[in-house]
Order: sequence, then structure tokens, then C-alpha cells
Amino acid sequence: MTVPGRRSSTFIRLLRSGFTDPSGAARLLDADALSAVRADPVLLDALGATADPDLALLGLVRLAEAQRPEELRVLLDTLVSAKPLRDRLLGVLGASEALGDHLARHPQDWQALVTYEAADLHPGLAEFERGLADAHDPVHLRVSYRRCLLSIAARDVCGTTDVQQVAAELADLATATLRAALRIASAAAPEDAARCRLAVIAMGKCGGNELNYVSDVDVIFVGDSPDGEDEGRAVQAATRLASHLMRICSETTVEGTIWPVDANLRPEGRNGPLVRTLASHLAYYQRWAKTWEFQALLKARAVAGDETLGAEYIDAISPLVWQAAERENFVPDVQKMRRRVVDNIPAAQVDRELKLGPGGLRDVEFAVQLLQLVHGRTDATLHSGTTLDALHALAAGGYVGRADAAQLHDAYRFLRAMEHRIQLYRLRRTHLVPDDENDLRRLGRSMGLRTEPVAELNKAWRRHASVVRRLHEKIFYRPLLDAVAQLAPGEARLSPRAAGQRLEALGYADPAAALRHLEALASGVSRKAAIQRTLLPVMLGWFADSADPDAGLLNFRKVSDALGKTPWYLRLLRDEGAAAENLARVLSAGRLAPDLLMRAPEAVALLGDPEGLQPRTHEALEQEVLAAVNRAENAEAAVAAARGVRRRELFRTTAGDIIGSYGTEDNPAEEDHGALVDRVGSAVSDLTAATIAGALRAAVRDQWGDTLPTRFAVIGVGRFGGHELAYGSDADVLFVHEPREGVDEQDAAKAAQAVVSEMRRLLQLPSADPPLLIDADLRPEGRSGPLVRTLPSYAAYYRRWSLTWESQALLRAATVAGDQELGSRFIDLIDPLRYPVEGLGDDAVREIRRLKARMESERLPRGADPTLHTKLGRGGLSDVEWTVQLMQMRHAWAEPGLRTTRTREALAAAHAAGLIPTEEAQILDEAWVLATRVRNAVMLVRGRAGDTFPSEARELAAVGRYLGYAEGTAGDMLEDYRRITRRARAVVDELFYGS
Repeated sequence: MTVPGRRSSTFIRLLRSGFTDPSGAARLLDADALSAVRADPVLLDALGATADPDLALLGLVRLAEAQRPEELRVLLDTLVSAKPLRDRLLGVLGASEALGDHLARHPQDWQALVTYEAADLHPGLAEFERGLADAHDPVHLRVSYRRCLLSIAARDVCGTTDVQQVAAELADLATATLRAALRIASAAAPEDAARCRLAVIAMGKCGGNELNYVSDVDVIFVGDSPDGEDEGRAVQAATRLASHLMRICSETTVEGTIWPVDANLRPEGRNGPLVRTLASHLAYYQRWAKTWEFQALLKARAVAGDETLGAEYIDAISPLVWQAAERENFVPDVQKMRRRVVDNIPAAQVDRELKLGPGGLRDVEFAVQLLQLVHGRTDATLHSGTTLDALHALAAGGYVGRADAAQLHDAYRFLRAMEHRIQLYRLRRTHLVPDDENDLRRLGRSMGLRTEPVAELNKAWRRHASVVRRLHEKIFYRPLLDAVAQLAPGEARLSPRAAGQRLEALGYADPAAALRHLEALASGVSRKAAIQRTLLPVMLGWFADSADPDAGLLNFRKVSDALGKTPWYLRLLRDEGAAAENLARVLSAGRLAPDLLMRAPEAVALLGDPEGLQPRTHEALEQEVLAAVNRAENAEAAVAAARGVRRRELFRTTAGDIIGSYGTEDNPAEEDHGALVDRVGSAVSDLTAATIAGALRAAVRDQWGDTLPTRFAVIGVGRFGGHELAYGSDADVLFVHEPREGVDEQDAAKAAQAVVSEMRRLLQLPSADPPLLIDADLRPEGRSGPLVRTLPSYAAYYRRWSLTWESQALLRAATVAGDQELGSRFIDLIDPLRYPVEGLGDDAVREIRRLKARMESERLPRGADPTLHTKLGRGGLSDVEWTVQLMQMRHAWAEPGLRTTRTREALAAAHAAGLIPTEEAQILDEAWVLATRVRNAVMLVRGRAGDTFPSEARELAAVGRYLGYAEGTAGDMLEDYRRITRRARAVVDELFYGS
């Protein structure tokens, strides 16, 4: 009978000891197997000190119940009297459910934890080989392996060994296991063993002496023939042995599995032979291997089989590894590898990924390995396969700042410890931080966090991940600044040669010039130089992500020189998180945006304003331009002020376009490319209209004061009227006027003509600003006709002489400046022409088709690739626009939605009206948006307009980056363009030509 109150006091004590299920724990303590020790306070305290007291108690009960009576007494006596055993055994049981299961199946293995000799504290390969010596089949090998693993885990959870020692012991145990597996395989096939020489080369974490509890063991097999043996037969025998070795370790038996042996890092991967001779390996690496393969070979280590052959392999491949940075494709390969690939991680798991997620283990490992490849060719102290050892050597040599190295060291150890404890629980291969509260509690307690284990764990993890994420790029660049700034005498630092090698490896084509820029920016003890040294490590990484890092750095120096004395510039970049990255993206994306910025460096301030990159409304732009014009002393100064506004607003638009297309670390690239194109087209069109309005006001005021003798309106046509101007587009316009009451028609016409001439003159004055060309060639009679007409003159011409193509050109006519009421009456005049009642007749349709076919054959530039010309090429802008405009002229009289000057709006209206099926509408829209983006990209990159892809490799790569293509995938971009426009042309052939 339970004494009243006793259960309550036991419950409270168990709760205070860390049990989450005190009632269940009380029942387990009442088990017969623990009767001799259940009241011992030492046991309860020891259970409470484990990562999971409930799990530890359950494991202890299962272990005790599996003992024979005499063995049980020994276990319990030792448990109570020997603190080392108690801590080890209960520590393992509280941290690993899988090892608790092992002890329940093999109850004698707890005795492996009893000894406490020096060799037991830090066992090496020899001790593990002795531990596996009696295993002569796969089942017994697994049991022996788990027994050895039990001792490693016990030292780990008790803190006897640190995380680096644990990883080394796990690698030694894997080495001993591979040797035992090869021994078993050789015993099963002695003839094969005698016929060949086989060396097992460990790769990855095993090769680097930094293995996890549960991980694939990466290997490469090297075969050869003994003297007098046929090489082909020897390789076949070695292949059979290697295959058997892999099965021994990987297959599931009654005792489970050990770990998969993965040979996919071998030459040609899964498609290559499992075993090759040394000569065959060398032939592959010298001719075909990629940079990532040499990166993998950094960790190659001979671990089993023929020691001489293994040593020959390492000696042969080592020079190739350290010469990898001199290979032709090293820089683009590194740029691809530097961009972390997380796309394959499910979105729900990215934030829990300890290895591949942002700020994860892979970031540290990659950074260290890349710096080893770059600098290890001239510094043998960096030739280590172990991440932390290599990091220490990099810091000692000045290749990584000591403070950065220390922070990375601590973060890596913490993350690896988390990874170990996560895998230890069930001995499963995973890198996901659990989301279950109990799992997190056990994990936190296993890491020594006892007060608020879940909260403390999450805080520490996020802190260390943040450190890694911040330093991952920085460590490449901070030593470069130390090398040029030379502020701390006696500190190890990069030599100019080493600094140049690093810059070259990271994509800088002219390392010497880059170092000069860095020296100019970061040298000295001024506050400005100090802030630059803080900014540049990150800025250099962002520049390196572009297609032209050299241009990015040069432009940054120019902007910094121009604004260096202003108090707000560096403070903006330092304190506004987005401003520095936005500036880096803009300065390295091509010529147009930097050129605009150089003429008005103060526009950098736009990059720090969250709303600063949003286009302004037409009303706001026109109001500012007219106010600037009114303040000016004369017409020239007025238009210069208007062009200054245009320059700043063009920079705003280009910067927003670049950042929206590239994305930033916090904001991914905009996925709706159509919206991006519409925003740019509207912004440039509104800006052009406001600038023309300013030029009109300036021309009128300078000669006539406030009132022109004739009312005057500017009509935008073509892309201008359609709000679809690209960065390099001319402004196609028509001019219309109407004499004011009492003004002679000839005087009014002369005044109107004078205004047009003055506007064009003012807008074409030599200036550092981008030119704005006004093109009136779409007017009646073209270049032979008057520049400006009255409404009755337009009406007479269109009534008597207008051709079908002129009506088509009027589809995109809209008032853009001047007298709005007069412009509205002009639009009313032309509506019956562009939207004819009952649509176009058959003759008119044939005429449009004939004109289009003639344009295709005659206007495409000589030598241009018709599959890549964005305007006149197959499935390009002209194809889509003429198809949509034909539908407008045939059906807009009955479908009001088609009465729009915008191509995409008209296409959507045609689809809504059932004139074009959904798939065909989407195909045309996709092709039009892509062709428009290519034209915009060409202008952004080259600083001048173009209708086809650049031929220069770096410019082509920059266009690709703008369009969302990674480095080295320009070929994919061109093929995608051809595919998309080919599909569009098929739709055009059907809808426009009726074929």
C-alpha cells in the first residue's frame, strides 16, 4: 500500500530532476529489475543529468531486464559505485534511442564502457581495429561496430572528447570498418584477392577525418595487377571485391546496416567503372575532370587495401589538386559553386536545414575549400583535408582574418555538435533540426543547455548560423583589404600575389587594377577609410556575383570619389541595410545605370529609401519638370533642368528594374516579368512625356511668354503612345495645332512650326545627359509633309489619302503633352480610322499581310540572325504586335476592351472576347515580354540600344544575369529564346497569316 503523500513527493522530485513524464518514470522505477537501486539518490540525480531522463530510465530498465540475475547484480553495483560508468551509460541511454535498442539486444556490451584507461579515453585506429578483429561476417561486423560506436558516443555525451575528436574517432572507426569489410570480402573470394591489388581511398568527411555519426562513406577504388597478372582480369577481380565490400557495409541484416558506401565521386560518377587503374584515374583527371572534382579530392586519403598503391594514388593526384586554380574554367566553376543551391530543399525545411541551409555547415566547408584551392598551390601548410585544421592554417597564413576565423571555428563546432546529437538519437542520416518540442528539449539538454533548453538552443543556433552567413562571403575579401591597408604591423597578411590570385579566382579579370581600387578606397586611418573597410568585404562579394565584377568595383570607386566628402553617403551605405547591396547590384549590372549615376551621384540616396525605386506618377513628374522650367532664366537652362530630372528618374527606373530582376539577399527576383516590363514601359513613357512638356513650356515661354498664338498638342504614337518605351527608344510623335481666336492661320502655323523646331533643338543640345530624340516620321506624307498640322488638315488628309498602314499606326496614338482638349479632339478624329465600323475589309487585311511580309524580307539587317532579332525576328515584337493590331482593327468596333494603345492589354482583351484561345494568348504574351526584356537588358548592359543579343561574352553573360540565368548558361538562354519565339511564330502564322 502506498503511504499517502509519498506518490506526491516522488512525483515532485522526478519533475524537478527533469522527467517530463513523472508518473511513467515512477512506474519504471518500481520495476523489479531496479528494486536494488530504486531508492538510491545518486541514480536519480544521474538520470536527471542526462539529455532525456525519461529515455535514459526506459533504456536502463530494458538493459536491466535483459540481464541474467548474477549479471544484473554486477551491472547495478557498478552503476551505483562507479561514477565514470554511470555517467557514460546513462548519458548514452539518455541521448540515443538507437544505442539503447542495441544494448537491449546485446546486454553484455555495457561492459565496453567500464574501462577507463588512457587508450580508452582517446582511442585511435589501432584500438578500433582490435575491436573489430573478431568480426568474420557482416552480422558480427555490425555488432562489433555498434559496440565501438557505443564507446565513442559515451565519451561524446560526457564531454570527455570534443566535437573535432569525436569526428576523428568516427572516421577512424569507419577506416577500421572498411578494412574489416575488405578482409571479409577477400576471405570469401581468395582467388580474386590474390589476382589483384586494391586500394580504398576515403573521400568526403571520412577522408577529412571529420565524419558524422551517420553518413555515407564516400570512397574511390584504385585497382592494379600484381606482377605477372593480366591487368584486365585484375581490375575485374578488384571490382568484385569492391562491390562485395560495399554490400557488406551497406546491406540490411538482422542487425541493421552500418552505413552506405558511396563510390559516386569516382571519375564519370555512376556511369564510370567502379574500379580503375591509377593510370586511368590520372588520364581522366588530366583531361576531363571539373573543378568540383578537384575540390572533392582535397579530402582524399588512402584508408584500406594495398598501402603502396594507395600512397601512389595520393602522390599522383595531389599536384593536380593544387593546380586546379590554374585551369581554364576555374573562375566560372567557382562562381557557380559559390552560389548556394537550396532550390532542391523543400520550402518547409529550408529554415531547419543544418547542413545546406543559409548559414549552414556547407557554407563554412565551401569557403575553406575554395581558399585552399586558391592559395594552396603556393602554400603547402594549407594541404589539409580537415575543415578546422585548414581554417586554422588559413588564419595563421593571413588568408583569413584571425577574428573571422575564430568566429567561424566556434560556429562550425557548435553546428557540428548539433548535427552529431541529432543523428545520435536514432542513428539516422539527417541534417534537419527537429520541430517537435520534446526532441528540441532533448537536443538542447544534450548540448549542455539546461535552464530553458529549447529557447537557449534556438537562440544559440540562430546566432551561430547568422555568424556563418555573414562571414561566408566576407572572409574572401577582408584579407584583401588588410593586404592593401596595412594598418596592423606584424600581422600576417596576403601578399600582393596571393591577393591577386584570390581576386582572379573570384571572377575579377584585372586583379592588379582591382587591388589599386581597394588601396585607394581603404587605405589610411580616416573615418572614411574605416567605414570603407567595413563595407568592402560584402560589396566585393556582391560585385563578384555579377557578370562584370571589375566594372562594379571601378564604378564604386568613382561614386565614392564623387561623394566621399558628403557626410551622408557612407553613413547611408553602412546603416541602411538595403542601400549597399542595391548599389552593388546597380554598379555591376552594365553601363547605363552607372553612367546615369555618375552624372548625378546624389541619386544614390534613392537606393536607401524603401519607396525610392518605385516610379513616380506622370502628374508628379510633369509638375516637377514644369516647376524647374519656370525657375530657369532661359530656354536652354530650362531644358537642362528638365533633362536633369529625366536623368535622375531614369536612374530610379533602371535601378528598380535591375534590383527587381536580380533580386537581393532579402528579396528574391520578381517572378512576374510582365509586371516588370509594364512598370518600366510606363515609367519611361511618363518621363518622356513630362520632359517633352517641359521643353514645350520652355520653347513657348522664351518667345511668346505664357500664351502661344495657337493651341498646341503632342500626340505620342508607336511605343510612346502605347506606354511601352524601352530605355533606348525614340519618341514617335505627331504635332497638332489650332489657331486661337483672332490669330491669322499662317501666323499660327509659323508659331507652331517654330515651337516644334525649338523643342527639337533644345532636346538635342550637347549634354552629358541621355539624348531624347523626337521622331515625327509617322506624320501624314512622312518626311515630305509638314511637321505640324491643324485638325482640319489631318481630317482632310486621312479622308482622302490615308493608307491602311497609317490607320494601323494610329492604333497607339495618345495625347502626351500640350493642350489636352485639343488632343482629345484629335483622338476623336482618328477613332473611326483605327477602329473601322464592321472591321477591315478583305483587301485591307491582305494589304497589311503583304506589308508585313515585305518588312520581314527587307528590313531585317544584313547578317542578323532572324531567330534572335527581338524586333523583326521570328516570333519577336513585330510579329506579336501586328497580330494584336490586326485583331484590334477587325474587332475593336464591337469590342470596347480592344480600344487601347497597350499591346498586352489588347491581347488580354482579345482573349477575354474569345478571339484567341488561352494557350495562344499566353504564348504571344510570353514572347513579347521576353523580347522586350532582352531589348531593355541590352541597353542596360551596353549603354546603347540594340535589337539582338550581344556577341561579346561578358556582355552576353550580363544580359543572361538580368534575365535570371546563372553564370555559364548563356547557351540555355539563347535556346530558350529561340524556343519561346518559335512557338509564338507558329501562333502568328495561324492568327495573322491564316496559315
